[in-house]
Amino acid sequence: MENEGLPAELGEALDAYAQYLSAERAVSPHTLRGYLGDVRSLLSHAASEGATGLRDLELGTLRRWLGVQSQDGAARSTLARRSASVRVFTAWALTEERIAIDPALRLKAPKREQGLPAVLQAGQLTRLLAALEEGAAHGAPLALRNRAIVELLYATGVRVGELAGLDVDDLDPDRRTLRVIGKGNKERTVPYGVPAALAVDDWLRRGRPLLARENSGPALFLGSRGGRVDQRQVRTLVNGIFAALGDTSASGPHALRHSAATHLLDGGADLRAVQEILGHSSLATTQIYTHVSVDRLRKSYQQAHPRA
Repeated sequence: MENEGLPAELGEALDAYAQYLSAERAVSPHTLRGYLGDVRSLLSHAASEGATGLRDLELGTLRRWLGVQSQDGAARSTLARRSASVRVFTAWALTEERIAIDPALRLKAPKREQGLPAVLQAGQLTRLLAALEEGAAHGAPLALRNRAIVELLYATGVRVGELAGLDVDDLDPDRRTLRVIGKGNKERTVPYGVPAALAVDDWLRRGRPLLARENSGPALFLGSRGGRVDQRQVRTLVNGIFAALGDTSASGPHALRHSAATHLLDGGADLRAVQEILGHSSLATTQIYTHVSVDRLRKSYQQAHPRA
């Protein structure tokens, strides 16, 4: 139970908020756990200070809660995320008339650290994809699937959860486009290129029929037992491929998303087109990839120019 150990009124509020997130905002299970974990942490802190209901929450309560986490070594990005979670919660509480004043209106959190995402070089991706193509040449179903997964992740820049949720009918082979359901259940159409199209077609013709079972349903990518592939399986697959590559610090499927975005911008793609492909709600999120490109340009200049 999310409300275990909380005073009755605070526990009931947390349960009601969980219902709101699930039913009305339709957040993903991962986001739901994150939001509820942050809010429960706040309410537990407030209860330790004597709060029994939401009306006992004050700006000072929120600041002290963040201060304790900062002293415990929480990163600025973590504090910023938790502050955002709490602002959503208190705004909901105000709308529901559970509080008369929103204590988070003047809450300030440290700005997120803008770390540059890991990006694979074009040569690394060429070697990586060539190795997958060679492995798939023997026709083993999982090898065919693995090649198709990585080609599609890099070709489209989709998130790992979006890829795992794909159905066969989400593909439009004639137009080489993919229908993706992203964050907030927003639908977008993403193009992909010829190499990805060939890999996916190969998987559908030679690989998927050998793994399909009664429980497979319409899932595009399947696990070894025929069920829909899950995010954990994809992460394990990609991390193993990166480890075999041997000369990159990149990890996880998100590195392929970062690489796709960076290489699109390096190739002259319009920033707003990349925003649409990635499914970013804010252009500011997409702009971090321009910073990656500039950083790479600066490093190349420093290495090559005699007066750098």
